[in-house]
Amino acid sequence: MTMAGTVHRQLPFTVRFEWGLDGAHAVASGADLAVVVDVLSFTTCVSVAVDRGAMVFPYPWKDAGAEDFAAQHDAQLAGPRGGGGLSLSPSSLRDARTLSRVVLPSPNGSSIAHELAREIPLIAAVSLRNAAATADWVASELPPDAVVAVIAAGELWPGGSLRPAVEDQIGAGAFIAGLAAAGRGGFTPEDGREGFAPEADAAMAVYNAAEPRLHEVLRGCSSGRELIGAGYADDVEIAGELDAGTTVALLRDGAFQRP
Repeated sequence: MTMAGTVHRQLPFTVRFEWGLDGAHAVASGADLAVVVDVLSFTTCVSVAVDRGAMVFPYPWKDAGAEDFAAQHDAQLAGPRGGGGLSLSPSSLRDARTLSRVVLPSPNGSSIAHELAREIPLIAAVSLRNAAATADWVASELPPDAVVAVIAAGELWPGGSLRPAVEDQIGAGAFIAGLAAAGRGGFTPEDGREGFAPEADAAMAVYNAAEPRLHEVLRGCSSGRELIGAGYADDVEIAGELDAGTTVALLRDGAFQRP
């Protein structure tokens, strides 16, 4: 069991990739930066909000303390889709007349970010909108040997088990491709550390395959079809705005905000 645990941490690679909260705990332990990717829709919501200058507080899904938490932080609490007002819908955040401080619970990306904040010093929210901007920030601000753990949030099956969601693998791959374009991933110092884990390479390959028809893929994947069927086609389109967001979203003082 000890050997398996060590193997699944993806040592000695400096750029790692895994799925969900369990995967996050495995590969983010000891990392300098954890990157949470939840394209439909938490991290896309964060990108839209932070582009507008707002702060987004991640919080667990369906937690009874959310209202008190929002009040303590002088923030608006986003509700479920379809309830009116702010919600886990990028459209609601884009269309809001004013946007300053938002508590945004979600069952996947938000919950993972909230949990990782207890153990990881630096967390970024990445979507297709800000993948390139975040990769450029990492290349310019973090040392070449910084360990970056990329987490695709995925979705949950009705029974609560993880459903890997291809849109999150694509979003993670977009960020990893940005790191490669910036010259990251080839770090091989004397201590034996290497660059991209094979899992990270695979996510980048998925993105490269999907990128020429990105909107088609997002509309056709299970999560995209679910949102479109529920009347949220605009959210899928916003999620596909590749590199339209220029703002990095870092978790500081409990909220995602500009560096």
